[in-house]
Parts: sequence; C-alpha cells; structure tokens
Amino acid sequence: MSDDQDKLAAEWAAALAEDDAAGDAGAGMSEEDALAAEWAAALASDEQEQLKKEKEQTFFSQTAQEAKFADFTEEAKAPRPDSGRRELDFILDIPLDVSAELGRTRLLINELLQLGQGSVVELNKLAGEPLEVFVNGKLVARGEAVVINEKFGVRLTDIISPIERVKQLG
Repeated sequence: MSDDQDKLAAEWAAALAEDDAAGDAGAGMSEEDALAAEWAAALASDEQEQLKKEKEQTFFSQTAQEAKFADFTEEAKAPRPDSGRRELDFILDIPLDVSAELGRTRLLINELLQLGQGSVVELNKLAGEPLEVFVNGKLVARGEAVVINEKFGVRLTDIISPIERVKQLG
C-alpha cells in the first residue's frame, strides 16, 4: 500500500511541477487556480512527510525486539559459603568514635573559668536516668553506668531502632 502512496505522491509532484511550468509560461492563471495549486503542493508535501514517517515507523517496529533478561532469582536465594563474613571484612578496620553521655549543661565562659577541683556541674538529667551512647555523633543506644574492676562502663539497656534513627535525621 505504501508503494501506491509513493506513486500517488510522485504523480502529484509531477502534476504540480507541470502546473508551475505552465503558470510561469502563461502568467494569466486565475487566482483560484493559483490557490488550488498552492494547496496541492502543500498536500503533496504533507503526504510525502507522512509516508516517510510511516516507513520509519514500519522499519523500527520490524527491527525492535522485546528485551530478554536472565532469571537470577534462584542464584540470589542460594546460600553462599562464608559470604556474610567475607563481605564485611573490608569494613572491620574502620575506626568509630563511641561516646557515652551522662547529661549536658550550658555555661558562660566566666562560669567555666571559675571551675576548680571539687566543683559540681549540674547536668540536665536526673540521677538514675539512662546514659546515651553515641557512635560518630549519632544516638544508637541507651544504658546505665556500671563499675567493673574500678573502671566505668555502660550496660546497654535499649538499642535505638533504625526507624528512630531515621526520624532523628529529619
């Protein structure tokens, strides 16, 4: 069918060329004939563009293929020996800053300079409230202070859930 359209478009173009030649030779063409010739030229041009687009679309639809992907579901589900340990080895030597916070307070520089041995600094927490454990400045757990062999430590009583950690970011 597109071959027929190509022939039709070629015939229109030839007829238009003849009309143009005749119009140039006998410049006495009526206004209606000139308008009709102009419309015919525009239609032939549009028809040729449409045919070109249809040919391109046909070509692309014939050459396009559906994508085919391999199914790796079973391989992904299959257990791998020692894979968990091997995947974490590269991060085991990363240093982290771990700190435990009893409480906080604000002091003026003057008050700070007046502190000496035996001074008491009032914190914003009550006695018995849990300590907060921070890793690289992010709250990860709460616990209580303990003394073991004359050294202070923290017994973790509550690990912050990932959802709570995300809420702290916002």
